[in-house]
Amino acid sequence: MNVKISLPDGSVREYPQGVKGSEIASSISEGLARVSLAIEVNGEVWDLSRPITTDASIKILTWNDKSGKTTFWHSSAHLLAEALEALYPGVKFGTGPAIENGFYYDVDLNGKPFGDDDLAAVEAKMKELAKHDSQYVRKDVSKADALKYFTEKGDPYKIEIINGLEDGKITFYQQGGFTDLCIGPHIPNTGFIKAVKLLNVAGAYWRNNENNKMLTRIYGITFPKAKELEEYLHLIEEAKKRDHRKLGKELELFAFSERVGMGLPLWLPKGTILRERLEQFMRKAQIKAGYDPVVTPHIGSKALYVTSGHYEKYGKDSFQPIHTPDEGEEFLLKPMNCPHHCEIYRTKPRSYRDLPVRLAEFGTVYRYEQSGELHGLTRVRGFTQDDAHIFCRPDQVKEEFVKVIDLVLHVFKSLGFENYTAQVSLRDPENKAKYIGEDSAWEKAEAAIQEAADERGLSTVAVKGEAAFYGPKLDFMVKDALGRQWQLGTIQVDYNLPIRFELEYVGSDNQKHTPVMIHRAPFGSLERFVAVLIEHCAGNFPLWLAPDQIAVLPISERFNDYAKLVYEKLKEQDIRGLLDDRDEKIGRKIRDAETKKIPFMLIVGEKEAGDQMVAVRKHGQGDQGSVPLEEFVNRFRIECSAPV
Repeated sequence: MNVKISLPDGSVREYPQGVKGSEIASSISEGLARVSLAIEVNGEVWDLSRPITTDASIKILTWNDKSGKTTFWHSSAHLLAEALEALYPGVKFGTGPAIENGFYYDVDLNGKPFGDDDLAAVEAKMKELAKHDSQYVRKDVSKADALKYFTEKGDPYKIEIINGLEDGKITFYQQGGFTDLCIGPHIPNTGFIKAVKLLNVAGAYWRNNENNKMLTRIYGITFPKAKELEEYLHLIEEAKKRDHRKLGKELELFAFSERVGMGLPLWLPKGTILRERLEQFMRKAQIKAGYDPVVTPHIGSKALYVTSGHYEKYGKDSFQPIHTPDEGEEFLLKPMNCPHHCEIYRTKPRSYRDLPVRLAEFGTVYRYEQSGELHGLTRVRGFTQDDAHIFCRPDQVKEEFVKVIDLVLHVFKSLGFENYTAQVSLRDPENKAKYIGEDSAWEKAEAAIQEAADERGLSTVAVKGEAAFYGPKLDFMVKDALGRQWQLGTIQVDYNLPIRFELEYVGSDNQKHTPVMIHRAPFGSLERFVAVLIEHCAGNFPLWLAPDQIAVLPISERFNDYAKLVYEKLKEQDIRGLLDDRDEKIGRKIRDAETKKIPFMLIVGEKEAGDQMVAVRKHGQGDQGSVPLEEFVNRFRIECSAPV
């Protein structure tokens, strides 16, 4: 008996029932077979050795596929565990998943100290074991046998996991002398792992519960080629140089204070200029696109968020309610702007002729993040969204959505983000309790998003379970200069909040109808966007955004008066900068301006003062020659033009 196997190119081949992924790969080409890591069967990733018994759509996964990398790194976590068991007899294991870049394993070393200095020995053992080409072998195990195995081994963490599993759905994987509880899948054998690097050690509570024991978390990464590891380590070093926390401090953009509170950034003067320039850019684009600016409070009545559904879904992730002297009166720090905007829409009757209504706000919101999850500006407790909500008729949804896509792409183009993909974030059909609203509303919203994306020719990928609780969305995944992916702009279609807030408009039939709501934030949040921008351009901001655009550098104190005159004239022209009239050598002043990444340095000495000139030096490019000040201003204006 044969099974029909549909390949990614649309072709269909027949194979004997029970054919394995490795056999399919070999039948396609020997080259593919050599680099195959796993197989995707009807959307689920399997081992290459697992028999296929029914008709299926498949894809052979290699290192070039995201799921291929995930399988490779999960298998590497098992190799790490095998090395630890060899070096630390009696070690107990928590969980060891693949992550975005690499893997980790949480382990209990029975009180033995373990730090970064111990990584080299474990890394060497992993390399030694990888050379054995040990196969990853899957085995179905009964719950009783699984409990017996780990009870004899004395591993309470695996026992706790097994107790929560259903009998008949438990599998072990073995490679070499190591056996682990695991659902899989895995790569064929350890020989695929050619390059290993253990990166660092951290602490992690078992099951992320601070009442449980602190385990040792060991992070690592592996590659099928040594050259790829070298490139990755170079990338890591470059990322350290670009780290927005490091550059934010060096460039005096933002700071954090324990007295103010964790996750609450303080924008310093230079950072505030950068932030305000971004806001001005967006405000101008929004006015051009027909948005009306609004301002709403930083708090809202608890009843507001009960109505919207945010309290039910996110109440535990918000800050505790603010109680007033009046009994029963409670407020919350604003976690979202949309409920406030719904109330603005309700302030007066609306006709179908009034729609769409586009309300925009740079609204600061607050969400409680655990202290261990905070990270610079990318994960904070208070952040400002370039938020807007469009209230429109059902027949306007697609057109409005397309316009928002155009706005997001304008932002990306203006700021040099050229590599991005669009993710259609859908609800999880297996867990509809996470969401609000009728199936029909979700289906209409999902269709509108896909149609708008298709109209603009966006390459999209659909991901289940990533929708907002009130509607699906289009998330823009942007790659920075180092190839790292960030989620920035987002657009959401919402048929549900307008119903919950009883929003209405009078249609052409003189009957009351419910508008559709589009949520959008091209930046996402200013904090996260600035963090990504800093790392993308390594702090070398476009001239129109740079907090300090010029530095006037007198060669000696004798020319301070002329330098001050130059500085004041530039200031009159709205050119931002500084005057460095310190009693320092000019070489030191130039180095300091370069470190601060100031785009232009204007050096003045005897010749420049006598001829009313400036010697121009460009950041990272060196001397540009001497020109009259007026000519420099004209050149500056051409180069500094902000995007329209």
